[in-house]
Amino acid sequence: MAADRADEDVDPLDSFRQFFALERDVLVLSLSMLAFSLAFQMTSRYLPEYMRVLGASASVIGLYGSAGNLISAVYPYPGGAVSDRLGSRFALTAFGVLATAGFAVWYLAAVVGSVAVGPLTLPAWTFVFLGLFLAQAWKSFGLGATFAIVKQSVPPDRLAMGFASTEVFRRFGFLLGPLLAAGLLASTAGFIDGFQLVLLVAVAFGAVATVAQHSLYDASEDTIGKSFEGVSQVLTDLREMPATLRPLLVADTLVRFANGMVYVFFVIVVTEFLSVGFTGFGFDLRPDAFFGVLLGVEMVVAILSMPSVSKLAEYAGLKPAVALGFSVYALFPLLLIFAPANQWVLLLLFAYSGLRFAGLPAHKALIVGPAERDAGGRVTGSYYLVRNTLVIPSAALGGWLYGAEWSLELGGVTVQAGPRFAFAVATAIGVLGVVYFVVFGEEFEPYE
Repeated sequence: MAADRADEDVDPLDSFRQFFALERDVLVLSLSMLAFSLAFQMTSRYLPEYMRVLGASASVIGLYGSAGNLISAVYPYPGGAVSDRLGSRFALTAFGVLATAGFAVWYLAAVVGSVAVGPLTLPAWTFVFLGLFLAQAWKSFGLGATFAIVKQSVPPDRLAMGFASTEVFRRFGFLLGPLLAAGLLASTAGFIDGFQLVLLVAVAFGAVATVAQHSLYDASEDTIGKSFEGVSQVLTDLREMPATLRPLLVADTLVRFANGMVYVFFVIVVTEFLSVGFTGFGFDLRPDAFFGVLLGVEMVVAILSMPSVSKLAEYAGLKPAVALGFSVYALFPLLLIFAPANQWVLLLLFAYSGLRFAGLPAHKALIVGPAERDAGGRVTGSYYLVRNTLVIPSAALGGWLYGAEWSLELGGVTVQAGPRFAFAVATAIGVLGVVYFVVFGEEFEPYE
C-alpha cells in the first residue's frame, strides 16, 4: 500500500476538484457555511479590541471568550433539536437570520453606546455579548454530519487527506476574511470607523448567504438533525466513546484550555501591548490593520501545510502530525508575548502559528477513525461536547490573570501577574498536554 502511495503527489487543487464534485444541495450548504465563516472571521478576531476600545476590562474580555466557549459546547445539540421540529431547510434559514442579526447587533454597540435600563446602565460592550449568542448560531449544525460524511466517503487509511480536502477550501474563508478586514481598516481614519465598515460587510455576507441558502437548498431528503434523541442519547454516546480516544481527549483538552486562556488577547497584544504596525512595500498600516495581515499569513501557511502534512501522515502516522499541531498551539503564546516589537518578527511568528493547523486533518481522522462506520457523527459530537465543556472557563481565567496586578515572592523570585504571566501559564498547560499525548496517545491502526 505504501508503494502505491509513493506515486501519488500532493495536489493542492484536489481540494477544489472534490468540492465542486459535490451534489448541488451539499454544494449550496457548503458555500453558505463558507460565507458565514468568512463574515465571522472578519469580525470575531477583532471583537476583543472592539470591546477594549468600548471600555471593557481584561476580565470582561476573558468572560466574553468563555461565553464563546460555552456556546461552542452547548449549541450543537439544541441545533439538532431545532432541525427535528422545523426541518433542515427552515432551521438553516433561522440559523442564518440569527447569525446575520448578531453581526448587526455588534455594529450597534458603537452606534448606541451605553443604555440605561431603569437604575442600571448597560455599557456599550454588553451588545457584544448579545451579538455573540446570535452570530454563532451558524455553528450549531453540521459538525458531526461533516465528520460522518468524510468517514463514509474515504478509506480508513485516507481519512487525513479526506479531511484536508474539506479543510483547505474552508480555510480560504479564514484567509480572505481577515485580509478583507485589514483592507477596510486601512482605508479608514480610526479603528472604530473601520470596524463598523467591516461589520456592515459581514451583515451583507450573512444576508446574501441566508437568502441563497433558503432559495437553492432542497432538504427533502436531508437527515441533518433527525437523529437527535435527547439527553439520554448524549449520555449513551459518552459512555460508548472508543477507549482509544481518551488519551487524545485529555491532551486536546489541556492544549485547547491553554489556547483558550489567551486566544482573545492576541489582537490586543499586537495592537496595544506590542503596538506594532507595518511599513514597507508602499504600505503604512496601523497595528489593527496589520493584525489582519498577520492572520492572513497564518492562514496561508495553514492552507499550504495541511495537504502536505496529511500526506506525510500516511507514511509516518497520524500521531506525529497531531503532536506537531499541539506543540505549536502550546508554544506560540510564550513566543508572542516575549517577542520584540518588530514587524518582521511578528510575521515569522504568525507564519509559525499557521503550522498548528497542519495537524488538524490528522487530528480529525484520529477522532473519527476508531468509530463504527455509522457512528462517526455521534462520536464526534460526544468528543467535542466533553472538550468544549471543559474548556469553557479558560478565557475567564486568562482574562483574570491578564488584567491582575498582584505579585508573589517564590524562593526569592518575584512572580508578577499580568499579560506575560498569563501567557506563560497558558504555555505551561499546553506543554503538559503535548507531553501527555506523546506518552499516552495511541495511533489509529490503519496508519501504523
